[in-house]
Amino acid sequence: MLEGAARANQVPGAQLAVFENGDTRAYTFGEAEHRGGVALTADDKLPIGSITKTFTAALAMVLVSDGDLDLDDPVADYLPELRRLSSGSPAGLTTRHLLSHTGGLTAECPGLPAGRAGWSRWVRGVQAPGTGFSYSNLGYALAGRLVEAVTGVPWTAAVRDILLKPLGITPAFVVGDSPEQYVPGHAVNLATRRVRRVTQALEPVEAPAGALALSATDLVTFARLLLRPALGGTADGLVAPAELAEMCRPVPHAEPFGLADGWGLGVALFGAGWVGHDGTADGTSCQLRVDLNTGTAVALTTNASSGNGVWPHVVDELGAGDYTAPTRTAHRVPPPRGCAGIYYNGDIEYAVFVEGDVIRLVVDDEPAARLVPHEGLMFSVVDLNTGETARPGRFLRNSGAEIDRIQIGGRVARRQHRAREVA
Repeated sequence: MLEGAARANQVPGAQLAVFENGDTRAYTFGEAEHRGGVALTADDKLPIGSITKTFTAALAMVLVSDGDLDLDDPVADYLPELRRLSSGSPAGLTTRHLLSHTGGLTAECPGLPAGRAGWSRWVRGVQAPGTGFSYSNLGYALAGRLVEAVTGVPWTAAVRDILLKPLGITPAFVVGDSPEQYVPGHAVNLATRRVRRVTQALEPVEAPAGALALSATDLVTFARLLLRPALGGTADGLVAPAELAEMCRPVPHAEPFGLADGWGLGVALFGAGWVGHDGTADGTSCQLRVDLNTGTAVALTTNASSGNGVWPHVVDELGAGDYTAPTRTAHRVPPPRGCAGIYYNGDIEYAVFVEGDVIRLVVDDEPAARLVPHEGLMFSVVDLNTGETARPGRFLRNSGAEIDRIQIGGRVARRQHRAREVA
């Protein structure tokens, strides 16, 4: 299964690890680098992108277990630099908000300084904390700063020494001077079948949101942290059972439409007891799933941007938890009235144009997708470059029943002014 799916998606190399009934099985395919002649091994580290967020959340929960951090205290109590937030910044942020993407923060953090000075002017919001889900790398950059403030050491040292070392995991990092090497990513164009190596471009300040490089075996080893001892859990006092349960409990108002069925603290919820996270770095695609009911853990790592195409085969073969988009069964409808306009999430501009029955999405002046409207203000997303259907999104109404937001890729953008609809 792994080899066939990887070849079909032009993936140079892939790792698959499964923990089940107390045993871990590891499988590999292909090369560490396209046409490099070196086989990918089960021990090689691949950039896991946003799965790093689950590790940052678990690290925070270690501190909560130790009594050094409270999930519901204001973040500004730990980070004095946030006590004077700029206009438009969300007040009342808590650690629970940051870890569940309910802080109302913008998605990205361009220009965020590495030191503490000046952070307050870059912390901006799109909605009030605790009122809704909006995926935010900025929120996890702040969570990393929080960890540093509490522990007194850099996030890289904290996650390595406090969380991973007790689990027997040696990480690599895509930022800084990591002594451990990691496998490069590859940009894949399935239409032209071109595969080219790419470098990791993550800013150091965003490390807590996406800097880890690990093997699939490392991922399932970490996943056992979330399991009960009877199912092979390995918390061993690292995180108290109450905090582990809290990680996997649905957070109120965390509605990650298009991504998952719900969200906890650092983990997506996929129904029927499955939790996990997906990760995309520069030229890599990875998935992690854990079944809290049976103790099964599944991890896939690929060194290609097209690696997402392998995951459905894993889901079909192993029954791993996944998200079923409601747009699959929802009826097609005409474009909703009043959806056209310009929406912003921080500096990211989403322009929605309606021309007859066609909705076009332009992101930062670049034509990006065709939106196919469905009932309930939902829409499918068809990528203009590849023709592939991406994660669905939806429009949101305010209390006056007017469309004032768009949620796409889990991120909420708010309308600034309305564009003219074309009849």
